[in-house]
Amino acid sequence: MTAIASEEPGADTIEAVRAFNRFYTNRIGVLDRAYLDTPYTLTEARVIYELANGGATAASQLTTELSLDPAYVSRMLKRFAGAGMVDIRQDPADGRGRLLSLTESGRAVAADLATRSRASIAALIEPLDAAARHRLTAALSDVTALLAGQDLSSPLRIRPHRVGDMGRVIASQAQSYAESYGWNEEYEALVAEICAKFLRDFDPAREHCWIAEQNGTLVGSIFLVKASETTARLRLLHVAEAARGHGLGTRLVTACIRFAQDAGYRRLELWTNDILAAARRIYQAAGFTLEKEEAHHSFGQDLVGQTWALDLAGWREPLTPPAARAPASGTPEARPV
Repeated sequence: MTAIASEEPGADTIEAVRAFNRFYTNRIGVLDRAYLDTPYTLTEARVIYELANGGATAASQLTTELSLDPAYVSRMLKRFAGAGMVDIRQDPADGRGRLLSLTESGRAVAADLATRSRASIAALIEPLDAAARHRLTAALSDVTALLAGQDLSSPLRIRPHRVGDMGRVIASQAQSYAESYGWNEEYEALVAEICAKFLRDFDPAREHCWIAEQNGTLVGSIFLVKASETTARLRLLHVAEAARGHGLGTRLVTACIRFAQDAGYRRLELWTNDILAAARRIYQAAGFTLEKEEAHHSFGQDLVGQTWALDLAGWREPLTPPAARAPASGTPEARPV
């Protein structure tokens, strides 16, 4: 059967949601008459869930919240009552209303359904690694908030790295630089090498990784690694496009500098490319000095690499961004920002 193309606004989104509905309802067995290999339909299981989690519930409230036909709910509840699962009594606040609550037998059914549901979802996500599960959780949170008309904004959280983060860092940076600058897989390989070395040689007293998250989604990262006993390197500063313009890059760089000071380093250096203007503004504002720059061909592009350094002795967080500083080595000035 050939689908008919639609010119209505949001047609692509509509078809994407319909396709997902077909996929997901099939995967979780919604179309089966016996939901989760039990005698209950999905609707019946949902009613049992609501009664288990809501305590004594008015029948009218149940039909309204679940958008169900009152006559259908009435027949269902009679069957449940006949099976000894539901207790139905008069609502003292409404002489014509009924209050519903699960009996001990009904609570046992609800517990069994919950166990089966969790096992079913566990089997569904079992092939996913930690990073993929994190992405799934964040995506489901976004879908729920969007369709409920909720504000997606939430506090931004900066935390140390944990298992699974390196894969997310590699993917986010490789995709971002490919889309923004056309960098090829060589850059992805470089990021992967840096992350792998960081994990293999990690010295928590003198090295650190900061992960920035919002709504469970990775929106920024930065690394501090040991170069020598007196020198540290700032590596892989990145802020996702959706999180830019709110000072996150400055916060990450400042955290990195403070850690380097506390760890006893005297010098902090970094290597970047001159086309990364936003990052360069952050380095300049923090007090970094351009020491040298050199043309190179990397990541499928002709680039100009730059080495910046910061004297950590007596460093204070700038109250206002200072003017760009002249390179200490006498090499050409940085290109205009």
